[in-house]
Amino acid sequence: MVRQVHAAHILVKTEDQARDLQKRLNNGESFDELAKRFSTCPSGKKCGDLGWFGKDMMVPEFEKAAFGGKEGEIVGPVKSQFGYHMIKIIGLK
Repeated sequence: MVRQVHAAHILVKTEDQARDLQKRLNNGESFDELAKRFSTCPSGKKCGDLGWFGKDMMVPEFEKAAFGGKEGEIVGPVKSQFGYHMIKIIGLK
């Protein structure tokens, strides 16, 4: 059972922006560079890295997507009260 996730994300305001990021990521653009350029979250400066977190530490929509992903996968767009997230699953433990 996954108890912790190490994830990074790119947070944007609209679904259209998130879909555009999804296309760019699918075309091989760097998650880290896109996070630095477009994320509205302060974590964008660190390539979107949120570090390790456990259950009940993130908003429910984000947590469900992060814990439901596979290592190395990028999931999203995921809507939360903060906007739309593209989430990169860095590690699971």
